[in-house]
Amino acid sequence: MSVFIKNVELKSNALLAPMAGYTDLAFRHLCLNYGAGLVCTEMVSSKALHYKSKKTEELLYTFPGDFPSAVQLFGHEPEIMAEAVKNPLLDKFDIIDINMGCPARKIIANGDGSALLNDFDLAKKIIKSCVDNSIKPITVKFRIGYKKDENIAVEFAKMCEDAGASAITVHGRTTAQGYSGDVDYETIKKVKQAVSIPVFANGDCKTKEDFERILKITGADGVMIGRGAVGHPEIFEEIVHKNINNSANKLEQIKFHYETLLDYFPEKYVVKYMRSHLAGYLSGKYKNSQLLVKLLKMTEYDEIIGILEKNIK
Repeated sequence: MSVFIKNVELKSNALLAPMAGYTDLAFRHLCLNYGAGLVCTEMVSSKALHYKSKKTEELLYTFPGDFPSAVQLFGHEPEIMAEAVKNPLLDKFDIIDINMGCPARKIIANGDGSALLNDFDLAKKIIKSCVDNSIKPITVKFRIGYKKDENIAVEFAKMCEDAGASAITVHGRTTAQGYSGDVDYETIKKVKQAVSIPVFANGDCKTKEDFERILKITGADGVMIGRGAVGHPEIFEEIVHKNINNSANKLEQIKFHYETLLDYFPEKYVVKYMRSHLAGYLSGKYKNSQLLVKLLKMTEYDEIIGILEKNIK
């Protein structure tokens, strides 16, 4: 069954979540190639776009031909968000997502991310300002509440729909939980039953079995996968094609990731940035702590790949 977000048809109902420090253009391309229904940039500051930040522009680099793709914006000023959605740098993206779920202290301290769960009126103004100033589908990603035992997900979801959002993604934890504790899939089920726009479930999907279980519990239109895809972009093929992808070559994934980024960024930056991705790639059946420690000390791409070629079969 096809899944649409407004007029954009997704490739599948397994989506890549936006993740700071991870969802770069190379990783997004890998995930799309393995069957991700939609990929998304890491969150981009609307205010930084306003001030024409070079680093922010770099977050918006895309791999030619990637479709469908989304850009995630964050901010708490409706007028700045309205300006951001009209920025020509966003023209290449098919969907614009608003971050109302990030639990990072430096984000919520500025009133951004999941801090907006505490102000429905402001959150609604932000969504409406984006909807009114863009022809692209506007989606919202949020958590089920702010405080530890708070649950405002259904009310917040209805507000998003009323403000014009074309779809929502619900992370089944509160801001206070961060990324620990149990994911409340029952609340996501209630959200799905309460609104008519597409609902995507998010939180702790790391295997094909997790994906199927989450869909069964929540009745959601799809599942957004974050940490479960880091180092394992082939998870999308396993989900979409219902089998283990024996053609997934870890060394080729790593090489593609490095070499794509090297087309856009200096080697020194890429080698440092890729350390967290390497930890992901060298996990599971490829886990080798001694090898990882050795690689993390290296500063040249050729040296890193030379070692990997001798150790990854």
